[in-house]
Amino acid sequence: MKRIIARVWKLIRGPLQWRVLWFAHAKFMIGVTGVVRNEAGEVLLLKHRMWPADRPWGFPTGYAIKSEEFPNTIVREVREETGLEVVPGRLVQVTSGYKLRVEIAYEALHVGGTLKLDSFEILEAEWFSPDALPEGMQESHIQLIKAGTAT
Repeated sequence: MKRIIARVWKLIRGPLQWRVLWFAHAKFMIGVTGVVRNEAGEVLLLKHRMWPADRPWGFPTGYAIKSEEFPNTIVREVREETGLEVVPGRLVQVTSGYKLRVEIAYEALHVGGTLKLDSFEILEAEWFSPDALPEGMQESHIQLIKAGTAT
C-alpha cells in the first residue's frame, strides 16, 4: 500500500500535491506580538478593550495578514494601535499548541511617532519599567519581559 501511495504522490507533482497537503493539514492564524522597548529599556504596554477585564494589559499584538512578513506585522500593528513607529528586532518566541493559531513574538525598538490610540481597541498606552508592571497583565507577556531582561 505504501508503494502505491508513493507512486501516486510522484505522479501528481506540483500544484496538485500542494492542494492535497493544504486539505490534509491544519490551518492556522498567526498572532504576532511586539515586545516594544524604548531607549530607556521601558516596555510599551497597552490596555486592550477586547481582552478579559482582569487581564487587559499587554503588548501590542495582532494577526498577520496574507503574504505579510511577520516582523512587518508588528510594525503595522503598533502603528495602527498607537501611532508609534518601531523597528522590529530578533524573534524571541514561537508558541504552538493552540487550536487554530501560532503565536510569534519579536523584539521591537520605539523609534518615533506621536501617540494616537485606536480607541476602538486600546484604552490606554504607557511605558513601564520591567520592574514595575501594572496589575492585570497577560502572564505570557510577563514571561516575555522576564526572558528579555535576563539577556
